[in-house]
Amino acid sequence: MTLKNKHVTVLGAGIGGLTVAIALARRGAVVTVLEQAPALREVGAGLQITPNGSAVLKALDLAPQLRAIGVALQAVELCDYRHGQHVMRLDMAAGKHGNANPYLLVHRADLVDMLAEAAQQAGVSLIFGQEVTAVVPELDQALLVLADGTTREAGLLIGADGLRSLTRQALNVAHPPDFTGQVAWRATVETSRLVDTDLSHVARVYMGPGRHLVTYPLRGGRLINIVAVQARKDWVAEGWNHLDDPKNLQTAFSDFAPAVTTLLKSCEKTHLWGLFAHPVADVWSSGVTAILGDACHPTLPFLAQGANMALEDAWVLAAELDRHVEIAVALAAYRGRRVDRVRRIVSGASANTRIYHLGSAPVRSVVHQGMRVVNRFAGAAFARRYDWLYGTDVTIEA
Repeated sequence: MTLKNKHVTVLGAGIGGLTVAIALARRGAVVTVLEQAPALREVGAGLQITPNGSAVLKALDLAPQLRAIGVALQAVELCDYRHGQHVMRLDMAAGKHGNANPYLLVHRADLVDMLAEAAQQAGVSLIFGQEVTAVVPELDQALLVLADGTTREAGLLIGADGLRSLTRQALNVAHPPDFTGQVAWRATVETSRLVDTDLSHVARVYMGPGRHLVTYPLRGGRLINIVAVQARKDWVAEGWNHLDDPKNLQTAFSDFAPAVTTLLKSCEKTHLWGLFAHPVADVWSSGVTAILGDACHPTLPFLAQGANMALEDAWVLAAELDRHVEIAVALAAYRGRRVDRVRRIVSGASANTRIYHLGSAPVRSVVHQGMRVVNRFAGAAFARRYDWLYGTDVTIEA
């Protein structure tokens, strides 16, 4: 189909929703984004935009803006939890992975603001305060029921409405998520509050028994982003906005290296959420309705690919809609290009936690020593095991 003057409605003004809106509008579509929040708010914290994700933003002519808000990642350091000693160091600046686009650390709010500005410049209409209570897919349109009792019709509907997607629910049989036995805290700390601040562009993963903690810089080093994961039997609800007492985070990681405990003492505000595993959606589209991003394939955070998958989805979906005359054919082609890759990513993220959370001290010692040997003699080769992930550029495979 040609997208020239085609009316498209997008549910959700998050990363995936705004990106697909830009990609469609740049191809001539008339795009309206409905967002239930009353305005864009500073929600969330750090994100890793890996080369496969930054490739999409480059193709949308947003590379300069992305570099302006991002910190270029130089290396990932895997560290022992107790003393902070290096177990392995992956040089991310040297490893191109077959994709020369940058690996950047950004604040989610900065990325959303950047995308919202680009969407408006592309002619996208952003309408806030639009709470949708039901999505009814039909053959040649989709019906949206709003909280105020009114309805809207969409000639082409894209559900980028996140983890609790009503669009996904309308297309798929519901499957309750499985609690993984892990919870996660997130927080940021202003570096001005720290006496001794390491401003290197490095992401550090401190690996301990049943726990790991990740730190990396944001906003030119003015913030340190913290994500801390703990295995536990009890759980809290999904969602990123459950406030928790910082003392709980400090207690959970009190036996970690001084660099960690000192950092956590400066945390004034933390959020806690339970980590749940979701299946990739069986049905991605019906009639003129499709889903993308977290609405389609929620993932655990252990490969840092949630935002990047949404960026890839957005590009591929817009490209296929522009390529094919029939919407059904375009939406089938979109799923065909994406489903195997996102399943591999979701599976890989689930598996990654095992190496971080080794409980037995002897086993952990042996594994860490093996990682040191690999790092010394085959570090570059080890880093290339993610070439399949970072090396993909969906904008040149279209």
